[in-house]
Amino acid sequence: MKNRQFPYIQIILDSIADGLFTVDRDFRITSFNRAAEKITGIPVEKAVGSPCRSVFRAEICEKNCMLRHSILTGEPVINCEINITDANGMQLPVSISTAVVKDENGRVIGGVETFRDLTAEKAIRAELIKRYTFRNIVTKNPKMQSLLNLLKTVAETEATILLEGESGTGKGLFAEAIHGQSTRQKHKMITVDCGSLPQSLVESELFGYKAGAFTDAKKDKPGRLTLARGGTLFLDEIGNMPLALQSKLLRVIQDRVYEPLGSVGPEMADLRIIAATNQSLENLVASGHFRADLYYRIKVVRMVLVPLRDRREDIPLLAEHFIKKFSAINSKNINGIRPDAILKLMEHEWPGNVRELENVIEYATVVCKTNWIGLENLPDDFRAGKEATPKPKNNDNHHFGNRLQDVEKIFIRDLFEKHQYNRKAVAAEMGVHPSTLWRKMKRLGIDFPEIDGRSTHR
Repeated sequence: MKNRQFPYIQIILDSIADGLFTVDRDFRITSFNRAAEKITGIPVEKAVGSPCRSVFRAEICEKNCMLRHSILTGEPVINCEINITDANGMQLPVSISTAVVKDENGRVIGGVETFRDLTAEKAIRAELIKRYTFRNIVTKNPKMQSLLNLLKTVAETEATILLEGESGTGKGLFAEAIHGQSTRQKHKMITVDCGSLPQSLVESELFGYKAGAFTDAKKDKPGRLTLARGGTLFLDEIGNMPLALQSKLLRVIQDRVYEPLGSVGPEMADLRIIAATNQSLENLVASGHFRADLYYRIKVVRMVLVPLRDRREDIPLLAEHFIKKFSAINSKNINGIRPDAILKLMEHEWPGNVRELENVIEYATVVCKTNWIGLENLPDDFRAGKEATPKPKNNDNHHFGNRLQDVEKIFIRDLFEKHQYNRKAVAAEMGVHPSTLWRKMKRLGIDFPEIDGRSTHR
């Protein structure tokens, strides 16, 4: 059932790492290479001569067959991700490409389809997100990882924490993570945005008031300090807090008491305070706009978050994280982002940091009409924006360049080190067959380890 007339053709087909089959005009399989046999689990003798939909059982066979599209229109399909069902009834993600086949007279006589097993690639992506995500904080950057380690250490204490960083770097996420890891996690985290509230309202919002405290105070109103009782008070953009109010906040931190407007006595402040700023509080202290004693009280533990332009290795991870998030929200089936789009993301300056990246990916997810986000799906003004010049990275173990493949390479190398170069153990952790792992490594250009660690795992 193989190519008996031209046996060398079958030898060539069997040497291809991707699965490949051809069909005639009636969509019956005329050739089926060794990789196709291995991926689908269907022997070549059974495949050849059978309708392709009974062999290559894909979710698109009945209504949206890509091979039929190519044969009828002459247009090729490149790297379309779908799911197929193998001989054991298991769902496999594959990337397919299709094209028309013509004879020497230019007549269409059938089609050809190649497909690549994406099981390892999807496992790598899922593991990367899982491995480098802590309470929605996604990072592989060494400085950010150090901050996460510090976060886990101080979260269970009562220490006041100051988060510094540019807008959009994730100060709110860090505050939520600290609260979520603390002994106060069963109570609320209440946020006060000192930058958005009018100065005349900050005091009443923070401390609350009693009925009759002023003309319109018809009844008691609890302040954020009261609402946060037992939990955490997050003071965002604390650098904008009025000077007159800073002395009252200092008393809350020092004495753990406060007085609502119109109150005849103090109330206990049973809470933990986390403050955040995108300004230099040291400069504000020097200029007389922020109290020095309050500054030293709130920076018991100081964390300076890294801007996105200085942690570009996190961009592919964050992009995958946001694609998953917005695909679920918008009921989309988007598998990932193409290299051309990733490279554009890596080149951008990111003045809005992670928040800006999240907005770009949300837009791309909404407008994307295929399974993969491409350069054409990014906002027009973003694509026309100024490009950055990333600094070269020399340490390949901790830094990588501008391609998503670099992330995958380092991940696989890390797994080999973790499992002492045991190949089967690495494949098992990734949830793939060793041969699938091997094809993945070959495609990525990863050197096969000289050490055979099979003896280290019995």
